[in-house]
Amino acid sequence: MMGPAHSLSGAAAWLGVGAAAAAAGQAMPWPVLLVGALICAGAALAPDLDHKAATISRAFGPLSRWLCEIVDKLSYAVYKATRMKGDPRRSGGHRTLTHTWLWAVLIGAGTSFLAISGGRWAVLAILFVHMVLAIEGLLWRAARGSSSDVLVWLLAATSAWILAGVLDEPGNGADWLFTEPGQEYLWLGLPIVLGALVHDIGDALTVSGCPILWPIPVGRKRWYPLGTPKPLRFRAGSWVELKVLMPVFMLLGGVGCAAALNVI
Repeated sequence: MMGPAHSLSGAAAWLGVGAAAAAAGQAMPWPVLLVGALICAGAALAPDLDHKAATISRAFGPLSRWLCEIVDKLSYAVYKATRMKGDPRRSGGHRTLTHTWLWAVLIGAGTSFLAISGGRWAVLAILFVHMVLAIEGLLWRAARGSSSDVLVWLLAATSAWILAGVLDEPGNGADWLFTEPGQEYLWLGLPIVLGALVHDIGDALTVSGCPILWPIPVGRKRWYPLGTPKPLRFRAGSWVELKVLMPVFMLLGGVGCAAALNVI
């Protein structure tokens, strides 16, 4: 899928988690609901770090383009090293390593570790990166072009600073779900795992499928492209994505938000 659909699906997924948490008696404070939705929207773009033409490749200027090249080469090397006889030959690493459940879990766990061990500046860095990605994804056309990059970064930095300050207030959610001393912001890894998995599920709906299950082999393939039946798949950017899925994501996100806040 394209960037806007990925980000919308990520935000909707976290709002759905918020609704489920409220139903289970672990209601999120509104700052956690808001920040988690924005982080999840940004994290839903991150698996495309293996693609030089993806939205994330231009989000941080030359730095993100350079990082995309490295991740593409790393993903391709892992693919070649682990492919089985049934896996096709390929020339790049897109939709391989970064599009798996294992990558999602490792990135989420790493983020949680960084959040609880790196202090406030680590939390601000995590928020800043994902605010940039959320803006790039949700405001896709408005944020395009090198002239808008600085404005996006300033908006993301300001948002990260304000939101971190709000979360730090007692009862606003820095210790949501994990309440032991020293576990503040441990939950930040959860929307990142969810965003990556939602991205993978979205890509599984397209014609190419997605190797979510790696490294678990399926038949003669370790990189099995999981997906819906082929007649039900669509091409990225098609009318199905723009006219059907994106409105559905917005509707589900609105319902999830209302339920999480006990409005309905």
